[in-house]
Amino acid sequence: MTTHEHIINDLESRYTTKKYDKTKKVPQKDLNVLYEALRLSPSSINSQPWKFIVIESDAAKQRMHDSFANKFQFNQPHVFTCSHIILFAHNPAYTRNDYEKVVDKGIADKRTKLEDKESAFGGYVFAEINTDEQGINEAWTKSQTYIALGNAMHTLARLKIDSTPMEGVDSELISEIFAEELGGYQCHVALAIGYHDEAEDYNNKLAKSRLAMKDVLTVL
Repeated sequence: MTTHEHIINDLESRYTTKKYDKTKKVPQKDLNVLYEALRLSPSSINSQPWKFIVIESDAAKQRMHDSFANKFQFNQPHVFTCSHIILFAHNPAYTRNDYEKVVDKGIADKRTKLEDKESAFGGYVFAEINTDEQGINEAWTKSQTYIALGNAMHTLARLKIDSTPMEGVDSELISEIFAEELGGYQCHVALAIGYHDEAEDYNNKLAKSRLAMKDVLTVL
């Protein structure tokens, strides 16, 4: 199979898993690839305004289970049947000091020369134009997490690991239950990963359905 065929096959075979096989766990070697893919995800001005919190232990899963107490209970069964859940959290008030960490890392990685540090802040204007008078820019930072989410789902498809993106999570309860880990960041989307239940996952058996190319793509 060619590279082109691999890409399309990954996307054709990927779907939103509805039922997981709780007996199957994602191997650590595959998790390591996923984690590196998350770290390498692109973001506006390379801001990286995110945290990825992995729910793996039974204790952490119980806390995640508790976060569904008030709403979105349809996603609650995934917690103890999937292998892992990843919380995609964003910084709701990204600052120049946050960006300075990115600039300093660029200097450490020899991408930017030390003497060019101040000019490297030029890109921060994109954060400023998305920041209100109260210093809030969460609409912009939240958008970056979806880039990482898409990157994660394609990586998982390449690894033949199933996944379920979940906007049906209670961000308020998650902020309370995982307050220490979030450190002021907010989570509005999570990703369950694992392996589907062959007998119970009805979505695995349904045909892929997308709009026709002519309906979504215009070449000028």
